[in-house]
Amino acid sequence: QVQLAESGGGLVQPGESLRLSCVASGTAVGYYGIGWFRQVPGKEREAVSCISDDDTNTYYADSVKGRFTISRDSAKNTVYLQMNILKPEDTADYYCATVRVVVPGLTCGGMDFWGKGTLVTVSS
Repeated sequence: QVQLAESGGGLVQPGESLRLSCVASGTAVGYYGIGWFRQVPGKEREAVSCISDDDTNTYYADSVKGRFTISRDSAKNTVYLQMNILKPEDTADYYCATVRVVVPGLTCGGMDFWGKGTLVTVSS
């Protein structure tokens, strides 16, 4: 059974950085595309960034382009989301999930397995 566990969230000030980690167990993370999603209470879940299973395709939401970077370390069975120049509007619960579709510049989806999330708060 695939299990995903996020970590790395916390409270930071605007302009600072965080790196989120998504560790897979029960499978090799390289078998799956992985996406990062975020949700604020009362709002729809948003796809933030995704990477395809072969690392050839990535997707970034317009709101995070140039600030966030997704990467994979298969040796550590982990996918990272490096978040720089954080803004208050980045505040949300962040989740990782397996994804089946990654279309650069357009979308990612087809989620099957989810982690439980990690909270990111950006506030002065």
